[in-house]
Amino acid sequence: MANPARLALLQLSGDVGAHGRAPLRLTAGLLLLLGGLRLAAQVPPAPEPPVYRSDLDHSAVGFSVRHFVTPVPGRFRDFSATIRYDRDDPARSSVEFRVKAASIETDNDDRDAHLRSADFFDAARYPELTFASTSVRALEATRFEVTGDLSVRGVVRRVTLPVTLLGLVRTPQGERIGFETAFSLDRKDYGITWNRVLEGAGALLGDEVKVTISVEALRSPASAAP
Repeated sequence: MANPARLALLQLSGDVGAHGRAPLRLTAGLLLLLGGLRLAAQVPPAPEPPVYRSDLDHSAVGFSVRHFVTPVPGRFRDFSATIRYDRDDPARSSVEFRVKAASIETDNDDRDAHLRSADFFDAARYPELTFASTSVRALEATRFEVTGDLSVRGVVRRVTLPVTLLGLVRTPQGERIGFETAFSLDRKDYGITWNRVLEGAGALLGDEVKVTISVEALRSPASAAP
């Protein structure tokens, strides 16, 4: 007696005769399908992209904001980046970036304290600014569009950043890679709205924040190059 499950499969393939008798051979199409499934099961998954971690001593996170008429620069001293970079398939790459809000510096202690306060970054309540990529698109060999979620002061927005690969070299300490990006944000989009308007002078601060980030990262020992 024919196996009911096998008989049903053969019926779906059109290979059962009028009396319910299965032929000795499966159809060519079904054989190809089964062969393809076996081959797919034998193909090993692609290895995870190597991991690079930021070298704080050779990286920078800077910004500038207009004060009346002149841009005033600042920086964050404490941050970290974890980069997974697949040079053969950049779409498999990713980046996670974390910045400590309290590490902001503008070379003025009173201004820095004000920037850490609830009027601006509210560092006590929101200690970190973060970015987590959701996709990476290669434009050229060294230029990419990196899309992800940027969180500032508890507000999360999807942004796309232009990123440039600066180079990849092997050093005595290990493999190093460099990236940079420059972009602008509207601080009001993230709930940073404090300002003063002075008669005859206009707004004390501009809304546009120009951000520059350069990262040199060292390949993690767990994914060291052969």
